[in-house]
Amino acid sequence: MPVTEYLERNARLYTNEVALVELNPEEKDSRRASWKESDLIEPNRFEPYRREITWGVFDEKANRFANMLIARGVKKGDKVAIIMYNCLEWLPIYFGILKTGAIAVPFNFRYDAEEILYCVELAEVDIIVFGPEFVGRIETNAEKLSKGRLLIYVGDSCPLFAESYRELVADCASNAPEIEITDEDDGAIYFSSGTTGFPKAILHKHLSLTQAAEMEQKHHDTGRDDTFLCIPPLYHTGAKFHWMGSLVAGSKAVLLKGAKPATILSAISSERCTIVWLLVPWAQDILDSFDSGTLKIEDYHLSQWRLMHIGAQPVPPSLIKRWREYFPNHDYDTNYGLSESTGPGCVHLGMGNFHKVGAIGIPGYRWECKIVDEQGATVKQGDVGELCVKGPGVMTCYYNNPSATEEVLKDGWLYTGDMAMQDEDGFIFLVDRKKDVIVSGGENIYPVQIEDFLRTNDKIKDVAVIGLPDRRLGEITAAIIELKEGASATSEEIDEFCMSLPRYKRPKTIIFEEIPRNATGKIEKPVLRKRHGADNLVAKETME
Repeated sequence: MPVTEYLERNARLYTNEVALVELNPEEKDSRRASWKESDLIEPNRFEPYRREITWGVFDEKANRFANMLIARGVKKGDKVAIIMYNCLEWLPIYFGILKTGAIAVPFNFRYDAEEILYCVELAEVDIIVFGPEFVGRIETNAEKLSKGRLLIYVGDSCPLFAESYRELVADCASNAPEIEITDEDDGAIYFSSGTTGFPKAILHKHLSLTQAAEMEQKHHDTGRDDTFLCIPPLYHTGAKFHWMGSLVAGSKAVLLKGAKPATILSAISSERCTIVWLLVPWAQDILDSFDSGTLKIEDYHLSQWRLMHIGAQPVPPSLIKRWREYFPNHDYDTNYGLSESTGPGCVHLGMGNFHKVGAIGIPGYRWECKIVDEQGATVKQGDVGELCVKGPGVMTCYYNNPSATEEVLKDGWLYTGDMAMQDEDGFIFLVDRKKDVIVSGGENIYPVQIEDFLRTNDKIKDVAVIGLPDRRLGEITAAIIELKEGASATSEEIDEFCMSLPRYKRPKTIIFEEIPRNATGKIEKPVLRKRHGADNLVAKETME
């Protein structure tokens, strides 16, 4: 059944129970009329910004948005983009889109103005819903974006080129629209990119969304008494579908703004969170704060915290060993997946399998896996080949890109592009990656984009960007630069040149040396990775 039915069930059964909390411990609650000493919850700290909605209100908000869209002519198969930071409005808007039979199209909030325009045109988006942080980026191409499209602004002070979300939904009916939705209807488009950095639009049916939700609840035994802490952005399949375990269970979730160790621990403590999904840097920071004495574990109410699962990048086994020293009673899981497989979970370690930390795990709920050679034949156990997955969460296609679809979808199997092997117990280990994507702090970085930019420097003859192991971020970008004959440059000069790049794309390490290329002229990145110690990166959960 479509995931919208889970929302409607929760609204009937758990009408007045809290569904979602928006929490920002680092921001004052500006709704207070005055501030007094009695408002302080600890020295020099005010009550944090906090909002919540019940399951009943959640469903009503989704219905109002759906009915507004229908009144504006939205029909099955239309595409509605969401470009917003995490907030209480995000998920009701997402579910409102689904209830109309339209296709929800979440955008990466890192996209610049041109990337937004590119993806809008690629996915043939009909409506754009955006938050205040994106006014400038939308305004840059407002004339093109608004041509034949409705622009809906969620926030205060609506810009002139858009319409106000609040005003549009104010008088809309709160009952569910009478639109029949089936598992075979198209439900969502997510964006992915290969090593070229050009996004592909990944189309999923409602069946995929339901599979991801039910799988998450199954994998982590999410129950009515659990509270899930969601920190990553909801545009990620990982964040959204990990949350959907709470949807299936009918339990509370907390959308936390901020990822500092004290922020995370305070949220877990105050909201009594039981399940927390972390990225490697956040887990490292928490452990480092305990090791240094900056934070003390006994200052927080953490006894109810039962599960820490982690992913989005290589997970060092040493990290989990350290984690167990502070949290010996925690269950642990890691997840592997792609946006093409509706996010994480097609392979997962499984709670309790600490003896296999380092593996990505075994096939997830309702999933099959195989490892094949270049001819597509299954390799012997222990041999290395390409990991392929098959299940109800596999994408329908790359939207409007049949040739790319044919490359990765074969007889129902999704060819992941990741090289793997299976041990004697059936656990799968990643041993290499065909793709050159660098996963740093849970974000995908595409080397070609950085290489193309660096090549505009008139001192640079050749350049290759690779990922190097990093204890906190998993990987960091390193630019291997070969200068033109007679030219000279320093690392500081290259750093200054890269200041026009977004911060997360700037190389963290600059290395000056000759770039190795093979007989066909291709850069030999495996040689560079081995030379600079980057050939030992293993185990990732790809979150697009």
